[in-house]
Amino acid sequence: MDVLANTTHFHIFTWVVGIIIFIVAAGLDSRSKGRKIAHMIARLFYVLILLSGFMLFMKYSGGDAALYGVKFLLGLLTIGMMEMVLVRSAKEKSVKVVWILFFVFLLATLFLGFKLPVGIAWFA
Repeated sequence: MDVLANTTHFHIFTWVVGIIIFIVAAGLDSRSKGRKIAHMIARLFYVLILLSGFMLFMKYSGGDAALYGVKFLLGLLTIGMMEMVLVRSAKEKSVKVVWILFFVFLLATLFLGFKLPVGIAWFA
């Protein structure tokens, strides 16, 4: 598993695919079998995102543990909002606020992730 923790490639792949599957699942009819399947695949990618992120956190948090900890927390909140959107919409409850929180947490996570030394230096 050390191969996966040496670079961010696997982690970026998992969150990109996870977000795509989440958006597909959110766009499907809440009572369809396809949505349930897409939701379960999204949950698998949530686990992969958390595992790869945790491996990166353990490897690189020695440099700036506070910022990496905040990014890890923001990532958890982003995944939590993704799950809440799918579950609340399946129960036909309002998801407007949860969508807004998802986008806020996602943008904050991406900004901090790209700003940290292991990330891509787009905001340098």
